[in-house]
Amino acid sequence: MKYLYLALSSIVLAYIIIVLFTYLYQRKLLYHPSENNYTGDEIQFEYKEVLIEVDKDIKLKSWFLEKDLKKNKTILYFHGNAGDLTNRVHKLNELNKLDVNILIISWRGFSGNPGKPTEKKLYNDARKSVEWLNKAGVINKNIILYGESLGTGVATELGQNNSFAGIVLESPFTSIADAAKIYYPYLPIDLLIKDRYDSLKKIKNINVPILVMHGKKDDVVPFKMGVKLFDNANQPKFSYFSDTDDHMMEFNDQLINSLKKFLGFNT
Repeated sequence: MKYLYLALSSIVLAYIIIVLFTYLYQRKLLYHPSENNYTGDEIQFEYKEVLIEVDKDIKLKSWFLEKDLKKNKTILYFHGNAGDLTNRVHKLNELNKLDVNILIISWRGFSGNPGKPTEKKLYNDARKSVEWLNKAGVINKNIILYGESLGTGVATELGQNNSFAGIVLESPFTSIADAAKIYYPYLPIDLLIKDRYDSLKKIKNINVPILVMHGKKDDVVPFKMGVKLFDNANQPKFSYFSDTDDHMMEFNDQLINSLKKFLGFNT
């Protein structure tokens, strides 16, 4: 009986340690600024590097692909939880073929930027980027919010009760808590999690055209999450669901055509 008690005590102690570790280091598990997935892509577009001030001591390294601010709409691109701006070159090469301006920002703590990312601070980074575009002469009705993976949570937050031209959600999740429960089913996620990004709760507050893009073979964010967001979104809504794509790795003609149709709706 004594050995059983010791064994159970050890198991409980180990579990408590795991819970505490997860709670204390959860943001390191969520944000991966040093991870590089798409190195070696050749830049096929012209851009201007700009610094967007979001806090007193923080300016975000950003790329501005400007064509015609008055004639064309502007995509404001919020990237995911891993890597720097160069990781999105293969996507920007394709997006740049569209008749749009593009501003892609890098989050605080990413791409050499100072600061540490949190949910509230990323929302602040995004809002300051909208303000930067406004000061450049781009009104909200000509801005398309484009969220990639983690960035979909930011795009959904900003899109609530606002009059942007549209919102694109690439590989979106219903919430970080829902996603974390898949990776850590043995943990009390709802009690531990700090950064929630509750997109499913917010999607009903978006009343502008929305495009949801997701791959059915996504092993990072389950495809069913994208479908659930789409089902709960208001009209007008559009979807691009790929049978073969993983985490939107295939930036192919079918995806670009879906974006073209969506952008055409907003012209």
